Amino acid sequence: MAAASLLKTLFLNSSLSPSPPLLSFSPPHRRLLISFSTTTSKITSKTKKKSKKTKQNQKPTTKNINDAIKDDVKSKRLADLAAVKRRTRSDKEFDEEAVLKFGDSGSHIPVMLGEVLEVFGCVQLRSFVDCTLGAAGHSSAIIQAHSEMQLYVGMDVDPVAHEKARARIDDILHAKSCSSALIPKTHIAVENFRNVRSVLSEVDKNIKVSGIDGILMDLGMSSMQVNNSKRGFSVLNNGPLDMRMNPKASLKAEDILNSWPDTELGRILREYGEESNWRSLQNKIVKARLSGGLHSTGQLVDLIRNSTFNAKGGRQGWIKTATRVFQALRIAVNDELRTLEESLHTCFNCLAPGGRLAVISFHSLEDRIVKQTFLNIFSTSSDINQAIAEGGSCSNDKDAIKLNRAIDEQEAWVRQMIKGKNAIILTKRPITPSEDEEKLNVRSRSAKLRVIQKV
Repeated sequence: MAAASLLKTLFLNSSLSPSPPLLSFSPPHRRLLISFSTTTSKITSKTKKKSKKTKQNQKPTTKNINDAIKDDVKSKRLADLAAVKRRTRSDKEFDEEAVLKFGDSGSHIPVMLGEVLEVFGCVQLRSFVDCTLGAAGHSSAIIQAHSEMQLYVGMDVDPVAHEKARARIDDILHAKSCSSALIPKTHIAVENFRNVRSVLSEVDKNIKVSGIDGILMDLGMSSMQVNNSKRGFSVLNNGPLDMRMNPKASLKAEDILNSWPDTELGRILREYGEESNWRSLQNKIVKARLSGGLHSTGQLVDLIRNSTFNAKGGRQGWIKTATRVFQALRIAVNDELRTLEESLHTCFNCLAPGGRLAVISFHSLEDRIVKQTFLNIFSTSSDINQAIAEGGSCSNDKDAIKLNRAIDEQEAWVRQMIKGKNAIILTKRPITPSEDEEKLNVRSRSAKLRVIQKV
């Protein structure tokens, strides 16, 4: 009886228990495969965990840092290319006759002359300042176009440009006197535009109260500077490693290449030239110091050419690299970027209500500073407070409404603008030269015009 009860219990337990896994009924080769895959997955998971720990403990190497910098430079270039696609190309008909009249094809061609005239066309330009006078191409055209002008101030740090500009402006003023037109009070100074406020104070002590109606900054180099091999700006012409805009300044490009610390030299090539191959060039320049250093643009170009001999792009490859290196050195010698940012704020503060500041830039570093500074001016009211504290004035809301209506109705060149409390950015996107102008003047193809108006 006990045996029968035991058998019954065993039978019930076996019927309620789940069926055994398929593995126990699989053929030998099937069991082997399943076992192998299970073992492999365990090994893989262990390897992943180990690699994660290794990456966490791994310290950044010089190679990793260099790769990160190259990626950063590459991303900036891609962003600049995207910006070019978003640009607003000028649709103004190109007037070649006017350009040649106020410039000359040999030494100076004023860039985007028609667009600049259009920017100031609807402004009562009783006072005007050209911060980068050059050969006075823009200034001559503006003086002639505005018979109401009472005060003109031209500035340029280059004394050679000063002589040419003086002669051209005298011709325009003489023509005005013959036609019995109003002749503006004229003042031309050999000064950097960072000193614009002090120059204006010398010209007219009341200018802080009335303000300036129009200010122009053309940040490009004139052809007469590039074509003069003694100035050291040209990649294709051999000359001394000078690159000073102001011949009286002490710092030269030769000093930077032959005596500055290698880390500072590398920073200049990386930041001001946006050169991805900066470390290799830095090392070769420092190595050249052991054999006497670099003393001419030809020596520097040869070093760059040898450094990029196997690079893609052939001749164009090393020329582009040389152009970036020369740009970096020129910016460092003349402290261009910091001077530009400071001067933009100063120029805006010098404007009268309704006055305009127009800036033509020629490379991405300049354009980024102009764009960001305009946005900073636009987004804060500190500039208005400073202007009031210094004796200036600001307009009320009714004046702002009138300005907005006038811009919308009269000026077709304004396509997108940003309106703020103290300023109106009239160029949400920069205006670039027309295709016809780029054909006549290849150097104009990188030009970008931005305009801001004080409210």
